[in-house]
Amino acid sequence: MNILLKNILDACAGAVAFYIFGYGVAYGEGMGKSNGFIGTGNLALADTNDFKSWVFQWAFAATAATIVAGSVAERTQFVAYLVYSIALTAFIYPVVVHWVWAESGWLNAFRTTGSLFGTGMIDFAGSGVVHMVGGFAGLVGAAACGPRLGRFDSDGKALPMPGHSAPLVVLGTFILWFGWYGFNPGSMLAIAGVDLPTAVARTACTTTLGAAAGGVTTLALKYFLDGIWDLISVCNGLLAGLVAVTASCSVIEPWAALICGFFGAFVYVFSCKLLLKLRIDDPLEAAPLHGFTGAWGVLFTGLMAKPSYVLEVYARPGIGGAFYAASGGTGKLLGANIVGILAIFAWTCTTVGIIFFGLKATNLLRISVEEEEAGIDISHHGGSAYTTEFQDDSVPKGGKAV
Repeated sequence: MNILLKNILDACAGAVAFYIFGYGVAYGEGMGKSNGFIGTGNLALADTNDFKSWVFQWAFAATAATIVAGSVAERTQFVAYLVYSIALTAFIYPVVVHWVWAESGWLNAFRTTGSLFGTGMIDFAGSGVVHMVGGFAGLVGAAACGPRLGRFDSDGKALPMPGHSAPLVVLGTFILWFGWYGFNPGSMLAIAGVDLPTAVARTACTTTLGAAAGGVTTLALKYFLDGIWDLISVCNGLLAGLVAVTASCSVIEPWAALICGFFGAFVYVFSCKLLLKLRIDDPLEAAPLHGFTGAWGVLFTGLMAKPSYVLEVYARPGIGGAFYAASGGTGKLLGANIVGILAIFAWTCTTVGIIFFGLKATNLLRISVEEEEAGIDISHHGGSAYTTEFQDDSVPKGGKAV
């Protein structure tokens, strides 16, 4: 019940926060003045009728917020969730959006003048903007909260705490994969009547191949490391491939998407192991899956963006990945994307760190040991998400329970 409620409120409270503050922070232009760091107008959608952009961007904001919920699951006070979720959708995430996707943003790749290194940072659908922000916010939250009771033994060895339903994991994975076709091809901002139908279709193709490569590679990697064909890891590996290819999906060849997903699986698997070594408990592996793999996706774009595709999608000639030096690519795009990775990491960890460690200092972050042992559903939400026993008080005297 706790995690389900958080997901619902990421959509509901996130919509309110993004309406009042977030959209203006991301895209607002106050009195015609532009600002490379933060939006300066259009709070509560004042003086704009770009409603379709708000709806599309709200979905991205809610995605970034819900990533964090997985990292701090099963042990945080609900008031802490409300504070960090609203802060993320109202301010922290929108600032990064402004940097990369707003016309005046200092990392924007569409700018013909004044862009970083003359190229800007290419992150087409949000490996950095959405997934790095959510993933590294979750990492800071997990570190601040500390591990769940029983996650590590006295020697620091991780003890298994498996999820409760493999079928729901698989169902959720397919739903996410399906939704990603709105996330990535949808970021072309048009389908019917679009001037770039091939680019839209290519984006769907690379999205599919990135996911597939991530899933297959994780399957083989987990068998080689642990000797099992691990279903849950394959589902997460598939999602890691999706996260990784999201930055470059519109500007890479299909074969490059396979490489992106392949290495994305390695980033995911070994960053999971790194967190366990550091005794950071991330129940949904959200930080490895979104934060570390998202950073890899942005880096990969700087290596493998094809100049002719960049021209097609961004209308910017002479820009491409470092591996396309023979056809116009330079190291400038790679440099801009590395700067973007570092900036997003620093901004997210600093701002979210202030929130999480402030909550910790005021005893508003973690539930008590007694509440955690009882289960957060019972102690905070008055019941369980799964009713396995019931008392049938509704049957009248002389009646018969069915």
